[in-house]
Amino acid sequence: MTSTSSLPRYTIAVSALNATDSPGPGVAVIRALRESPDFTVRIIGLSYEALEPGIYLHELVDKTYQIPYPGAGPAALLERLIYIQEREALDLIIPNFDAELPNFIRLAPQLAELGIRTFLPTLAQLEVRDKRQLRAFGETHGLLVPTGLLLHRADEVAKAGAALGYPVVVKGKFYDAVVAHTLEQAQKAFHQLQAAWGLPVIAQQFVQGREINIAGLGDGTGQLISAVPMRKLYITDKGKAWAGITLEDPALLELARQFVAATKWRGGFELELMRAPTDELYCMEINPRFPAWVYLTAAAGQNQPAALVRLALGEVVAPFEGYAVGRMFIRYAWDLITDNTEFHQISAFGEL
Repeated sequence: MTSTSSLPRYTIAVSALNATDSPGPGVAVIRALRESPDFTVRIIGLSYEALEPGIYLHELVDKTYQIPYPGAGPAALLERLIYIQEREALDLIIPNFDAELPNFIRLAPQLAELGIRTFLPTLAQLEVRDKRQLRAFGETHGLLVPTGLLLHRADEVAKAGAALGYPVVVKGKFYDAVVAHTLEQAQKAFHQLQAAWGLPVIAQQFVQGREINIAGLGDGTGQLISAVPMRKLYITDKGKAWAGITLEDPALLELARQFVAATKWRGGFELELMRAPTDELYCMEINPRFPAWVYLTAAAGQNQPAALVRLALGEVVAPFEGYAVGRMFIRYAWDLITDNTEFHQISAFGEL
């Protein structure tokens, strides 16, 4: 057994440390990284708000810095990252929020000059799987995608409901989805999602069936490094998996290969699917980063965050073969106790 003292040690920054009813992937990514047998890590948390629980999980996160909200733009983010780099000598950053990815992708060349690696999709790859483009992507690459309509004004909700029928799924352009059974529910969802994420809001055809997700990792050349499918066992009112179980299904793995081959995807991703009673697989969303349940991939034998680190470092990573079928996760709430001096520290100085 290899001694941890002989392993390489990397300083890795990770974002999305929140744990609301729509939790970020950050803590799950960190747990997977700390279990890698190939390296040890010093973890630097990147937070947006002072109440993100990952900030205070000191057994997982060694130090946290607040960074500007994505709306502040890449220049403000770069200035903050230069400050962090001077103090921490980061080897790699793993961003985990959809909204922050464009800024990190644009900054990748400057970050590389600072010695900070990333392993992210291109802006073109990000655009092609966007919710607003997903139907066209499916038609091009032979994927079943429900019909969707972009809503830019409140008066378009009624027309969308009439065209798609009820129930209809109303989605924010970054996060959140509501199944609306009436026009009134659809209009309420439109206003809520517009306020949260801006325009356009997406109305999508409702598909009845079983929800299945695939966490995956592409190497940027069209090769699928890892794919772990999971069936949702318990779903929150926001449609998030609160419990799930790994599946053995060649059709799901082939779908992941098809996506990566078509896009030459670079980095982590999640395919959100619906298996209809006819056994057809509908692609509901393609998320451009690891999901919040990504720790299950490590528990099932395919540690995707650790493999991403090796890819970012320029190592040749062979595709995983096999994973534990029937491995379950169940999310739970835990009251984290900390001192208000820590809260004041991160709030006032942006560091903890």
